[in-house]
Amino acid sequence: MNPAQHGAAVAAEAAAFVATVKAADLSTPVPTCPGWTLADLTQHVGSVHRWFTELLRRRVQQPPTSREVDLRLPQDRDGLPDWLAASAAESAEMFAATDLDAPMWAWGVDQHARFWVRRMLFETLVHRADAELALGTAPHVDRALAVDGIDEFLTNLPFASPFAPLTAQLRAPDRTVRFTCTDGDGDWLVGLCPDGFALVDDQAVARTADATVRGAAADLLLLLYGRLDRQSDAFRLLGDQELLTHWFTHSAF
Repeated sequence: MNPAQHGAAVAAEAAAFVATVKAADLSTPVPTCPGWTLADLTQHVGSVHRWFTELLRRRVQQPPTSREVDLRLPQDRDGLPDWLAASAAESAEMFAATDLDAPMWAWGVDQHARFWVRRMLFETLVHRADAELALGTAPHVDRALAVDGIDEFLTNLPFASPFAPLTAQLRAPDRTVRFTCTDGDGDWLVGLCPDGFALVDDQAVARTADATVRGAAADLLLLLYGRLDRQSDAFRLLGDQELLTHWFTHSAF
């Protein structure tokens, strides 16, 4: 997917989120985000939109020293869905006004403005799934989006330790974990070594991983984000189960 597609998908995911929560009781607990209600979840997503939009507006070239931004929160909790819709509209305007290929600081691999659009997309998509799960609805995730999201997650996870500290413990003596889609193309090999972990370019040589997780792309995406149980029938787990436990215990995002 390209940055323009990411921007359009952000708008679609935000609209789906708003439609999900607008008629719901915002005091409903969100089991996949312990301690949060739908109101908390909606405020979080809107805050992310406004913060990332501000980063793009300023085209920051180094890590910001403050995360203060005028959220312009509604006075009443019931206004949160409309506020999120307005936040997403501001994001869309910023995407249209920004050269998304311009160099820019980002916490992940891609040091360009487009990083933040892609990151906003999957932040919104996963939390849209959280809202639907809280309301007893099985989330649908477009397959192409899911594949892109898996790649984005695994590419950037090695750099997430500042806000996901357990990832710093994803170490092992030269072990590999593979994630494979069962509904089409999509295969990722992660190598763990004593000083870190990263995606491995495994295109040239077929290699048997020490542990493998197989499932549909949408299910794998939600699994990686901790929204599904790897023991469910949606997945086939092969190889070193202790290695898989190590991965899932320390890869929380």
